Amino acid sequence: MLKNYFKIALRNLLRNKLRTSIHILGLSLGISIVFFIFNVIWHAYSFDRFHPDRERIFRINTLTEWDMGESYPTPGTNGPLGEVIDSEISFIEAKGRIYTLWEVLTLVPEGNRVLGRSSEVTFADPGFFQIFPRKWLAGNPASALEKPLSAVITQSNLEKYFPGVQPLDALGKELVWIDADTIRAQVTGVVEDYTENSDFIFKDFISFATIQTEEQKEWYGLHHWGNVNSSSQLFVKLEEGSDKNQLEASLAAIVDKNLEKDDQASTTFLAEPLAEMHFGETYSGTSVSKVFLNGLVYIGLIILVLATLNFVNLETAMAIGRSKEVGIRKTLGGRRWELIYQFLVETYLMVLSAGLIGLALAELIRNLFSSYLPTGFVVEYLQVSNLAFYALFPLILTVLSGIYPALILSSYQPVRAIKGERVASTGFSLGVFLRKNLTVLQFSASIAFIILVLVLQAQLRYVSSQPLGFEKDAVMYAKLPFMSDPDQMLRVQQLMNQESGVSGASLSGSLVSSNSLWTSDAWIPMDTTEKQIFTQVMNADSAFVAVNGIPLLAGKKSTNRDDEILVNENFLKEAGYLDASAALNQTIRFGGEERKIVGVISNFHSRSLREEIRPLLLTYNPRFFQTISVKLQAGQNLAQAKLALESRYKEVYPYESEEFHFLDEAIGEFYQEDLKIRNVLTAATFLAILISAMGLFGLSSYTIAQRTKEISIRKVLGASVIQILSLISREYVILVMVSFALAIYPAYYFLKDWLAGFSYRMDMPFGLFGVAGLGVLLLCLLIVGLHSYQAAKANPARVLKDE
Repeated sequence: MLKNYFKIALRNLLRNKLRTSIHILGLSLGISIVFFIFNVIWHAYSFDRFHPDRERIFRINTLTEWDMGESYPTPGTNGPLGEVIDSEISFIEAKGRIYTLWEVLTLVPEGNRVLGRSSEVTFADPGFFQIFPRKWLAGNPASALEKPLSAVITQSNLEKYFPGVQPLDALGKELVWIDADTIRAQVTGVVEDYTENSDFIFKDFISFATIQTEEQKEWYGLHHWGNVNSSSQLFVKLEEGSDKNQLEASLAAIVDKNLEKDDQASTTFLAEPLAEMHFGETYSGTSVSKVFLNGLVYIGLIILVLATLNFVNLETAMAIGRSKEVGIRKTLGGRRWELIYQFLVETYLMVLSAGLIGLALAELIRNLFSSYLPTGFVVEYLQVSNLAFYALFPLILTVLSGIYPALILSSYQPVRAIKGERVASTGFSLGVFLRKNLTVLQFSASIAFIILVLVLQAQLRYVSSQPLGFEKDAVMYAKLPFMSDPDQMLRVQQLMNQESGVSGASLSGSLVSSNSLWTSDAWIPMDTTEKQIFTQVMNADSAFVAVNGIPLLAGKKSTNRDDEILVNENFLKEAGYLDASAALNQTIRFGGEERKIVGVISNFHSRSLREEIRPLLLTYNPRFFQTISVKLQAGQNLAQAKLALESRYKEVYPYESEEFHFLDEAIGEFYQEDLKIRNVLTAATFLAILISAMGLFGLSSYTIAQRTKEISIRKVLGASVIQILSLISREYVILVMVSFALAIYPAYYFLKDWLAGFSYRMDMPFGLFGVAGLGVLLLCLLIVGLHSYQAAKANPARVLKDE
């Protein structure tokens, strides 16, 4: 019996190849998107799910809120909290402290080998391995990180540092890490690497006890309750029966007990569940936004719904064509449930075929969007979750897309069905009503997607065309080794200036425009009192203004003195100076010292155009320079200039692998996430339009075919081709207009929130809304017009000869 169902289903599908092709192609697009997004989300939620008792593990985050409305969340905590939390909170089973190190130079004294820089190094205490246990290949888990200058390494780094050495033989060997200071430590343990997805990328664990002197604690910012450093992180594991709310209430009590009251700022410690860590700040920068994931889910569901609507729409439209088949089968004793089963088998065959094509399309999508995907992401087709997807999703989709057409087809009355009638003639047809509304939903989604893409593109063009207040062209930069010797940095600068194609080189703490943000307070003398200003601070040398082309409005550039500062126009406004000349030579208090304003520069965008320009001062502190910027002369061969600069850089830092980059590319990265959203929406728009167009093509070709006799009669009675085209198209114009009306608000709602994230934004471009609606209308008229024109040009004599 089952074999017969599949035979009949296959014959019916092959009999109408156009209908079958449209269904399979539309469904395959929907399935490929859903399958791909399913794997992306499964991958994102798979991180650090393998740790025992993970639901009881939390990372402590810090939220600092200022009275002017700004807030600064960070996954870091101050040092003293890590020292007292387990004694202050009774239900903490274990605590683990780490202090992450960035771009640390690693050396192996044995063989005098320099292995380059690594960001997989951290200080850790013994409690860290209690919360996140690993398999130990050598060493004692309880004592390996107890003493200062001891270290635990992973098996992969053991093979890199000491090739061919067994874990037990590695114990006692020495490693050196060069950060702000030189750390020499002995290997006291070797652990296995994680094979599962994890945000804990560390491979070298230096004992936290190595930070032992007050001077070291102060250097790492661990000495005071008021210091919060994102590198200093704290994990806790709660006892069974305790929860997040209890933990945060206890943390609030610690704040009240230990932090001084401040009218301008407040500090809150928050408990972040381990399962949420991948969606916050991670150590490798591979975090995923839950908003972005939810957006992918919505896009996937919309595309799948459009493909499903195509199926339902076309099947219900073609139901009249199978009414005689149903009538005959019922007359011969066929029962309704058997007919429903037959139609569902046909649907299942189409879904199954679409699924196979969809898997191939999913791999194509993965290759096209590889740059948008997490590092290491692959579609594992044979993993359990995907096998479950293959088994269950076709069945679910078969029921969702096939049950309504099956119910409609199986409900025909035999006598009327054999006559070619479906139901008694009435003024209302549920099938026609549904087809029109399903078509409206398809067009609404397509129009909304087009509006989103057009407006996102227009806003990104707008911000890229705005003056930044500095010159970004022909400027290259490179990072300097952390805490490099100031003499070495000056030497690099001198070598850069000696290059023939270089007009100037500057040392600074950060680029002229970056995501870096250093804020502090400045105190302006006001008669007998002082006025406090919350200001942005940039650390730069005397060449910074000229190299970056920032206009100097008054005074002079600094002379590399730590008691001289430059300020911008917004600083003048906040300080209350009437003009630039009034501020010159004024003395303010900053960083606990008196500083003299020697120059005033124009406002420039030191961060993205999502933010307003802050009051800014430029100070000079050569110990903390981290960047060298080089302005090239016009007409240079950029590729050759890059090689020449890197060669000079290597003369001073032979062990570094840093390359020079272009400033304009770094600024373009401000809007990488927006570009990703735009490109993903563009792809979704293309698919939505393609699926809707295919559905309209199949539907219009069938429905117009049903009206060929009507069209022929109208031609015989004198109707012109234009009149016939107008008659048939009028209905679709109305449907597109309704679709446009429904698409406006969802698109506006999303765009209003997105544009609100930019301090510098264009007005809502309602004209682009009309462009989107007009574009879909033209596409609709083109598809319907082609079919209508063919029908209108047909010879009435041939069509009406059997009447």
